Amino acid sequence: MSKYYRGKRGKNIFDPKSKASFRLSRTRLAMFLECPRCFYIDRRLGVDRPPGYPFSLNSAVDALLKKEFDAHRAAQTQHPLMKEYKIDAVPFQHEKLNEWRDAMRRGITFLHQPTNLLITGGIDDVWVNPKGELLIADYKATSKEEEVNLDADWQIGYKRQIEIYQWLFRKNGFKVSKTGYFVYCNGDTSKESFGGKLEFDIKVIPYEGDDSWVEPAVIDAHKCLMSNNLPKPGPDCDYCLYRDSVEQVV
Repeated sequence: MSKYYRGKRGKNIFDPKSKASFRLSRTRLAMFLECPRCFYIDRRLGVDRPPGYPFSLNSAVDALLKKEFDAHRAAQTQHPLMKEYKIDAVPFQHEKLNEWRDAMRRGITFLHQPTNLLITGGIDDVWVNPKGELLIADYKATSKEEEVNLDADWQIGYKRQIEIYQWLFRKNGFKVSKTGYFVYCNGDTSKESFGGKLEFDIKVIPYEGDDSWVEPAVIDAHKCLMSNNLPKPGPDCDYCLYRDSVEQVV
């Protein structure tokens, strides 16, 4: 039997009376920041949000980028993108890399003793510079006419993602650079014909993270889970707005 409480029907439901460590993924912590009510309904009451559509094309881009960077990892050479963007680093070699990448099973983890929450996250990649500092890298794929950047309000989720990974690696005893990188692939739709091939413009965007918010968020998420009262919804939560609207007309 797993030492981590799984709740009824195998779902990872929080039980305030349980003494076992409770697994809380990076995505669930992000949900808490977005909407405490949805987070509570999911992790405490066992009812998740409706699932979104799978992004199979994004997954394919991720898989191909990992193959490319892994080839340079084995040779301990710079990927051409690192040379192009003058990033003095090589892909990081570590026996746990595949485990860190596997978010569904475990990812990289840290047991936060004050709350007994096991915080987890599945990375895309990690590089290392000559100072021995780890550089967290995340792959993104999109297709739009304008140049990709990190300026949109909704991309706060991307930034928090990097920062949680930085926090997890620091808590695991690694020296981590404040600077992480987004390898952003933008599908080019300007071609005259498809020809069974989609080409991408790839841009590497540096981002200086600040993980000081992570531990307070973990503590607040635990307080939320321990409460017997349904919290207020997030101010911009479409799911809660939909539920409230349905209740008014049914």
